[in-house]
Amino acid sequence: MQCEEKLEVFENGFADGRFNLRIEFYGSDARKILLAIIYELYLQDYGKEYVYPFECAKEFWGIYMDASEVEPEELKLGKPKFVSRAVMDKLEAILENIEAPREVKEDIDLEKAEIYKLKDGLLALGKNFLLDGIKNRLFIFNKPSARELILKYIGRW
Repeated sequence: MQCEEKLEVFENGFADGRFNLRIEFYGSDARKILLAIIYELYLQDYGKEYVYPFECAKEFWGIYMDASEVEPEELKLGKPKFVSRAVMDKLEAILENIEAPREVKEDIDLEKAEIYKLKDGLLALGKNFLLDGIKNRLFIFNKPSARELILKYIGRW
């Protein structure tokens, strides 16, 4: 669905030509995270009263979410002292259990990812992906800066 001249929202993500940003997710629902990112991207253009792309995406996805819920959270990331084979096996098992196209999974290089341990699970950050081992979600994106946007909201939803 076209929500703005250059913003297209689809079932598991969005593509924005204005910001040259594409984010998709697989696994557990992450649409609220994407809504928060869309809100943040367009807030300056529209102001707090009514951010049209955010409202359009909410309607397309059938999600109730108030703009006041878009509050970034600081995620406390702790790097493990070393990444053991058991940690890598666990991440590989998480990735394997996420329903995503095979070619998407094949592009994930966990060996080169930054691995973080959170109190509830693991997080793997790559150049073009983020694997959330807590809620079993995989985010794929085209710009490394998208990681920071996702990390702002991943702890909330």
